[in-house]
Amino acid sequence: MVRVLISVPKRVKRGEAFDVKLLISHPMESGQRRDAMGEAIPRDIINSFVCTYNDDEVLRADLFPAIAANPFLSFAVTAEQSGTLTMTFIDDHGVVQTETASVTVE
Repeated sequence: MVRVLISVPKRVKRGEAFDVKLLISHPMESGQRRDAMGEAIPRDIINSFVCTYNDDEVLRADLFPAIAANPFLSFAVTAEQSGTLTMTFIDDHGVVQTETASVTVE
């Protein structure tokens, strides 16, 4: 499991865009480096990210080895009603992790 820090406002105005920011604590090993014995270090990256708001997809991203370790993602979402942001990550080992954040629309 990776550690994820999520920043979203608790309250937003109806129809106004708000920022979603997340920091994902993951080594993101590209598979191109070698260890001290000269052996290739296996690739281990988050390769898929999907964010939904009340089950409507708002962002889908495919990630590749060139992304930094501990990636920071930031994007905007517009909400018409209160709900839950659901963020799902899948890594090279098939591990699926889901994080959520609630937003109240005023």
